[in-house]
Amino acid sequence: MDIAIVGYGTAGQALAVLLTRDGHRVQVFEQAAAPGPVGAGFLLQPSGLQALWQMQLLPQVLEHGAVVRRLYGETPCGRAVMDMRYAGLDARLCGIGMQRGALFSLLDAAWAGREALHVDSRITAIDDSLRRVQDHHGRWHGPFDLVIATDGAASALRAQVQGTRLDRVYPWGALWCLLPRGGWPHGDELRQRYVAARKMIGLLPVGTRPGDAEPRLSFFWSLPREQFPAWEQAGLEPWLEEIGTLWPEARERLQHVTMQSQLARASYRDAVMERWYRGRLVLAGDAAHSMSPQLGQGVNMALLDAVALRDALRAEHGVDAALARYQAQRKAHAWLYQFWSRWLTPIFQSDRDWVARTRDVLFQPMGRLPGGRGHMLRVLSGTQQGLFGKLPLAPDFIQALALSAGKPAA
Repeated sequence: MDIAIVGYGTAGQALAVLLTRDGHRVQVFEQAAAPGPVGAGFLLQPSGLQALWQMQLLPQVLEHGAVVRRLYGETPCGRAVMDMRYAGLDARLCGIGMQRGALFSLLDAAWAGREALHVDSRITAIDDSLRRVQDHHGRWHGPFDLVIATDGAASALRAQVQGTRLDRVYPWGALWCLLPRGGWPHGDELRQRYVAARKMIGLLPVGTRPGDAEPRLSFFWSLPREQFPAWEQAGLEPWLEEIGTLWPEARERLQHVTMQSQLARASYRDAVMERWYRGRLVLAGDAAHSMSPQLGQGVNMALLDAVALRDALRAEHGVDAALARYQAQRKAHAWLYQFWSRWLTPIFQSDRDWVARTRDVLFQPMGRLPGGRGHMLRVLSGTQQGLFGKLPLAPDFIQALALSAGKPAA
């Protein structure tokens, strides 16, 4: 088929790789004049890692990523709020912290059809047939047999599916940057520190990227979006002093941050769709299911979407049947993560101190209830399917991950 992909982020890149390999004629439209990664780092869960294994990219990912075995969060006084280990689900499983630039480079190198990438081509409209797209220069492209919108959380094409149930910007955002890992003592852990729900600091090992052999950490600081201007006006020193008071180890890692411009700003959306396609237009990635980053599932969901859409097009003879199959499979998985993301975010990012106090007292005991810890670990790993189901992980994938991550495969 002739397929248009709108957006060259993780979902768009993965779809370009997979659909080109299957013999489809793919054209990708990207609004940036020089495409590149947006963001510092993320945590690849077993669900996303399996998708990359299916794409035959797991060895390259493990070469650059950092193995993460534990997620630990505490208050400044050292009280543990969260302590989750992948070994509680399966000793052979782990997460992989990775720089966005590393995954972007690996997916970009894996796409054999990069000459079909149209840069500086922000798609602003789609015609009534849902087969032709128009860029911001006024040029029309198509017709296509299928148009896949992977243009992110603020998708310009999402509304054309006519199934939006919720689409709103989160009041909280974040500051982030990459830091040299140096002597950071928690090399296989995501570490977070909370001050009630008003402040959250995080450090995640994210390994290296092609062309840069320096192992790094992804740093983030939670902040209401409306406070970005005040933070900028106050200057860097008061903020660094506050971090030094709350978390001296994190302040040491920030010694190379000397200007506020070294920290990027991020904002987030919550978008829930009744349906993911209409006619020949289909959504994937954040365009289909953007959510708070609290569960760290965005990149993993994008990779799962790409594999599921590829598989649906393989399995069904008609496009309509393929899109229905894709929607049914992915909605069954994504809805629970959107639900938990929506309800967990105020527990970690809000001005409701009583909620945070309740969290600090109950979060760990809830994880020790019968069935509770297993459910929490499956949600963490991206393998919870609905309320009671499990997203299957292939034994061969688990074997490959265990061997490469330094755990015995048996």
